[in-house]
Amino acid sequence: MDSISQAALGAALGGVVAGRVYGRAAIIGGAALATLPDLDVVISYGTAIANYTYHRGFSHSLLVLVPVAIILALLLSRRFPDLSRRRWLTFTLLILVTHPLLDTLTTYGTQLFWPLLPPLGTNSIFIIDPLYTLPLLVTIVIGLLRPPAIGALAAGLTISTLYLGWALTAQQVVSQRMAPVLAEEGLSGAPTMIQPMPFNTVLWRVTVIAEDQRLETAVSVFDGLQPPVIERFAYRRDLLNALTEFPEGRRLIWFTGEFLDVHIVANELRATDIRLGASVYVCAGRKGGAGGTVAPGH
Repeated sequence: MDSISQAALGAALGGVVAGRVYGRAAIIGGAALATLPDLDVVISYGTAIANYTYHRGFSHSLLVLVPVAIILALLLSRRFPDLSRRRWLTFTLLILVTHPLLDTLTTYGTQLFWPLLPPLGTNSIFIIDPLYTLPLLVTIVIGLLRPPAIGALAAGLTISTLYLGWALTAQQVVSQRMAPVLAEEGLSGAPTMIQPMPFNTVLWRVTVIAEDQRLETAVSVFDGLQPPVIERFAYRRDLLNALTEFPEGRRLIWFTGEFLDVHIVANELRATDIRLGASVYVCAGRKGGAGGTVAPGH
């Protein structure tokens, strides 16, 4: 999710775990530690496509973050012995591990088990959702004004977690509503993405990839039995296959699955990430290489 939400989650967790001993410092330290995985944005991997697909990579992997948490806990317990080593381990593990787990609920994708598996993403919550973040921010303010405020911070964490549970439930409601529609279209097994529209968990975007077309519709959890209005767009699978001739084209397919809209523009293959829709990736017209640029999407 966005950096403010991640920092707020880390601050609340830090205050709950270490607030009785370190008060405001535990909240501030938790917020700082929670931003650590996102520092990979300062790394340049050489091209715009590489930067896009390597973000949320090694710095979000549990195979990296768990050892880092253990090392940090050992260092902190020596420097600040007022908190036990086990308590420091709880502090570092909770804050570092919940960061990529929260990111995994979004659409972008998180390489939770880098370098072994491709990105994981449940598409259950928009990358910025005030209803998730506000309870955390309110209780953090309370914690900073009247530390340690363990009860308030715990309440904020409970409310935000319940909201995530609601998001997953709403997504499942939409999935069940779409099942007979897709069956009627003969697309029950087709690649399907159900993601929330911006800043909410009530209205959802449903995208289905067929052999030669892409189906799009918007579904509300309160639509009842009202049939969805489906829009249809051409899907150039032949151009998707052509994208595999380029190293970074293959990287894009690995990163997005089949959710790419590929066109030929000025003798170049241009692939838009359908999931996010805000970036265009350009593969130059020569086999074996593709530099790539990022521009506003359609």
